[in-house]
Amino acid sequence: MLFQVGGQGTRPTFFEMAAAQQLPASLRAALTYSIGVLALRRPFFHRVLDYEDEFFSLLMLVLETHSLRTTDASFSESLYGLRRRGVNVKVKKEDSRSVSGDGIQHRGLAKHQKVLSVVFLVVLPYFKSKLHAIYNKEREARLQASLWGDDNERFNDAEIYDVRGDLVPTRTLRVEASVRERVMNKFQKIVGACYPWLHASSEGLSFTYQLLYLLDATGFYSLGLQVIGVHVCRATGQELMDTSSRISKIRSHERERLRGPPWLKAIQGGILTCMYTMLDYAQTGLIAAVFFFKMMEWWYQSAEERMSAPTVYPPPPPPPPPKVAKEGIPLPPNRTICPLCSEKRANPSVVTVSGFVFCYTCIFKYVSQYKRCPITLMPANVDHIRRLFHDM
Repeated sequence: MLFQVGGQGTRPTFFEMAAAQQLPASLRAALTYSIGVLALRRPFFHRVLDYEDEFFSLLMLVLETHSLRTTDASFSESLYGLRRRGVNVKVKKEDSRSVSGDGIQHRGLAKHQKVLSVVFLVVLPYFKSKLHAIYNKEREARLQASLWGDDNERFNDAEIYDVRGDLVPTRTLRVEASVRERVMNKFQKIVGACYPWLHASSEGLSFTYQLLYLLDATGFYSLGLQVIGVHVCRATGQELMDTSSRISKIRSHERERLRGPPWLKAIQGGILTCMYTMLDYAQTGLIAAVFFFKMMEWWYQSAEERMSAPTVYPPPPPPPPPKVAKEGIPLPPNRTICPLCSEKRANPSVVTVSGFVFCYTCIFKYVSQYKRCPITLMPANVDHIRRLFHDM
């Protein structure tokens, strides 16, 4: 495990593999958010959101195919300087040039390994997302049926009247479901019953392989890599330097294969140039989109927190003390002295209409007799007397 954290050798660390695996999900979230913002001003982009799975799978198909063709790595792996290498378990003793420390010989990717890599990177996630959508739809339908009943049953049991007010038999309004609808309903029920088990099994296998990879018990980070027979390794410095020359050779070979009159070759060359430019800047642009998405997510989250946070106002200033009446009892200079008996207060009590504190027996007798505060002469009764348990 310490070797995994250290990041030495050709074996990628667990954190590098996890980051490369999570990058497509972050990229999809960034693109969905960006298109959603554009759809607020251009309703045309709502059609793209309606086919979000197909749009993103097509984009990843182009990127993954180009990346595997030029760098022998997936789109996210190439950003982290990783490469895919085919595994050959049977190693000859005399050939030890490309043998790793664990006794496994690595070679370049074969054509079928690149095709299977695209299947595991693009095709299977697409079908998984569609199955997840079907499962959510079936679960919502079952929940609605359990709460409100089946729509078809409620429609069949309802009494429908025509324009003249005569009762129309419901059998005449029943439309037999088509074969396609019945097959789709059956398929949705099967998916609703089987998908939770498939999803749990898939997540369990992923967790098992990741744990074994972290403990250095296997060289495969996922089940798909083991099925394909591929190890993910760090690219050497020479491989990173040779990538650009390899791409230029592939593109020059594709330009040489152009056939037709000069004007047709010029058009084809221009199309290839545009495609190459888009592919060259696709990585930079998509990574910028991910960072933009994270920045906007942080910005709006902090703005929402500021808007939802309660406003804290400063405490109001204390009210001014009530004025002493000219004919009232003057206040003593010592606050602990009762104004009525001129002695230290015993059982201090306050008159709520004025706020002045007296001895309980003194103020009770005075208010009972005069029905007012002795200092401010404000009207009061015994109900306005409150006992104070802390003499301030």
